[in-house]
Amino acid sequence: MNAANVRQERPSHPQWVESIYERLAEDDEGRVCKAISDNACRESPGNFVRMLIANTLSNLADRLASAKTTLPWLLMQLGAPAWMLSLLVPIRESGSMLPQLWIGASIRQRAVRKWIWVAGGISQGLCLLVMGWVAMALEGWGAGALIVALLVVFSVSRGACSVAFKDVQGKTIPKTRRGRLSGWISMISGLAALGVGVLVGGLQSDSSQEVFVMLLAAAALLWLLAAIVFSRMIEEPGATEGGADGWRAALDKLSLLRTDLPFRRFVFARALALGTGLAAPFYVVLARDSLGDAISLLGLFIAVEGLASLVSSPVWGKWADRSSKQVFATACAMASILSLMVTIWSWVPASDLAHQAFYLLAFFGLGIAHAGVRLGRKTYLVDMAQGNKRTDYVAVSNTVIGALLLVVGLVAGLVASVSTQAALILLALAGLSGAWMSLRWKDVSG
Repeated sequence: MNAANVRQERPSHPQWVESIYERLAEDDEGRVCKAISDNACRESPGNFVRMLIANTLSNLADRLASAKTTLPWLLMQLGAPAWMLSLLVPIRESGSMLPQLWIGASIRQRAVRKWIWVAGGISQGLCLLVMGWVAMALEGWGAGALIVALLVVFSVSRGACSVAFKDVQGKTIPKTRRGRLSGWISMISGLAALGVGVLVGGLQSDSSQEVFVMLLAAAALLWLLAAIVFSRMIEEPGATEGGADGWRAALDKLSLLRTDLPFRRFVFARALALGTGLAAPFYVVLARDSLGDAISLLGLFIAVEGLASLVSSPVWGKWADRSSKQVFATACAMASILSLMVTIWSWVPASDLAHQAFYLLAFFGLGIAHAGVRLGRKTYLVDMAQGNKRTDYVAVSNTVIGALLLVVGLVAGLVASVSTQAALILLALAGLSGAWMSLRWKDVSG
């Protein structure tokens, strides 16, 4: 019986798990087992649900302790120097990507890789707990410096989780069901974030410090619970060839950019699409310039972002299983067009009510587009390769993108110091180029 056939083995998980899997994965007419082993196929419903729970918890934790919203507002509340605010997003994003080339080389030495994710999750939870203590005990330069340092550790741990997750997902979840899984993760965590955002939006500004402490503590608890759930994943030992060659072997993997044309096209298009993530703070800056910086506005942005994932991610995920490159191209173009529209609107004289409605709708649209970009490129990358090659692809692409993110973030920051609108235009034009380039990717779905 080959891997594409329907399996009839007796399941090793409760019937309710099977029912959830059949409903969410739309796999009720016989088990789909594409690109995984027989044993992994038998365990796929249980692993699907465990991965859904663990990554929903971690996704929600990321929203509660976001480097784009929560942490900048916390540093301002603690009186940290303004220049520290500009470090948060680059450290959060590039810090989780740059070390992945070497992390990937280390992970290849381990036949069972779920424990890398578990260790990374525990580390992130502990970092957030210490940040919560900082918010209560320190202020000024010291508080800001310690939070930035903790964010470095947090981001490196996140990088380890990223490499391990894609590899474990590729070994345990069948092809054509991975996009659905990612879609449901984003939707459920988006629903929870929507509720939190509405709650925060109803609070008064004089309670903001306590709110930040509670958000960080809740995010820490979610990460620790996620680690416990992920430790229950049933993962077969995988290949370990090439895992003991150290830094030299890791650097050698960069040759993939020269020798592997489909992979090179993927990395270039992903680099051009960085604006879908970097644009969000500029939306917030323009909105705050027009409407002020009350914590209720932060709550509205958290709620809108959660609503965007809630309504869009299952659609993007299902579509990504059919054509992940189409999802990436469509979402990337959508984000770029929105940024151009926001730029134009920022020059239009309007009432506070009109500004609030527009910026919240634009942020909602950007959230939908960014969810599509993330789901499209994640599903494409996982479907693109098998075994250790998948780990290499993830590690190389994330390391390169992490380095480029620092450069693009620096350039966008310098441009934004002159004109926020000019920075948005720059990111939008790059995104449109990335959308066009992704249409040349080879088809790997299905």
